[in-house]
Amino acid sequence: MAHQWRGIIAEYAERLPAHVTERIVTLGEGGTPLVEAPALSARTGAQVFVKVEGMNPTGSFKDRGMTTAISAAAGRGAQAVVCASTGNTSASAAAYAVRAGMTCAVLVPDGKIAMGKLSQAIAHGARLLQVDGNFDDCLVAARKLADSYPVELVNSVNPDRIEGQKTGAFEIVDALGDAPDIHALPVGNAGNITAYWKGFREYAGQGAPGHAGEDLPAVATRVPQMWGFQAAGAAPIVAGHPITEPETIATAIRIGNPASWELAESARDDSGGVIEAVTDEQILAAHRVLSSEVGVFVEPASAAGVAGILSRAERGLVPAGARIVVTVTGHGLKDPQWALRTLDGSEVTPTRVSADVVSIADALGLD
Repeated sequence: MAHQWRGIIAEYAERLPAHVTERIVTLGEGGTPLVEAPALSARTGAQVFVKVEGMNPTGSFKDRGMTTAISAAAGRGAQAVVCASTGNTSASAAAYAVRAGMTCAVLVPDGKIAMGKLSQAIAHGARLLQVDGNFDDCLVAARKLADSYPVELVNSVNPDRIEGQKTGAFEIVDALGDAPDIHALPVGNAGNITAYWKGFREYAGQGAPGHAGEDLPAVATRVPQMWGFQAAGAAPIVAGHPITEPETIATAIRIGNPASWELAESARDDSGGVIEAVTDEQILAAHRVLSSEVGVFVEPASAAGVAGILSRAERGLVPAGARIVVTVTGHGLKDPQWALRTLDGSEVTPTRVSADVVSIADALGLD
């Protein structure tokens, strides 16, 4: 019988803290496709692969960290969890809380959440509160709530979230046989770039030992450069200071004061990488390249990493022949409105034809 993927905790138990394995709460997350992208390779002069995290159970990479965070909370007997969210965290937290039989409270910025994500959180029964403020205000409030009341915070500041998210790096190395030369991804609250760097380092024998205390063998011979990309309207790490009113169409990374700021800078600096900004126009162009040329449908924020490598390629900053993995973080159905607009912003409408085969063939340009 073929091996059935069991979720990241069971698959990588020896490389995760023991306390997250005591009461495993899983929806079968992880094991997502690593897709070769010839269209991106041709545009960059590199060998590009796309790690498609939208194939996780709730449609985003957040499930990797949520299985470990909720499992750890369940092991401690928690009855309720809270998170601040621009959308994907709320959907994931609500789903895993349901699985664990917990109450889930979600604080979202008022009017700043995509409907695809809002509907998920509601469907899973989360207690959803829209806060008069931005994501950073929500996170401050969630932290204070967890400090003062019997509820666990499951945002990326929770170290168990990072432990789960690092498994994305393990899967990339397992698929390729070694670490790539470059790993690119969007940067919002900066937990993901932190987690991937941790995973790559541990697989190269540079990190913590296994949960039983033994030193685990190295799987990779090297670590990649970490290339992170923020949206230009929400690029505090690039600017060097918090952004009070972050603004971008990439809602998932519309964050002005990342919780993992210093750790993201360490990942950049220690790996010899970069953290740069890409414009909304570049993000939407990359979003369309992914859909129309690679066959991968993502939400706009997820395209920031692709926008970044395309931008660097245009400036001659992508090494020829380099092996690059770009993590695309969330499915396009999370925030589908941008797929229905052309590059000039007008709405896409279907061509109307009569119900006969000749008219249909004419419309398709068939002889």
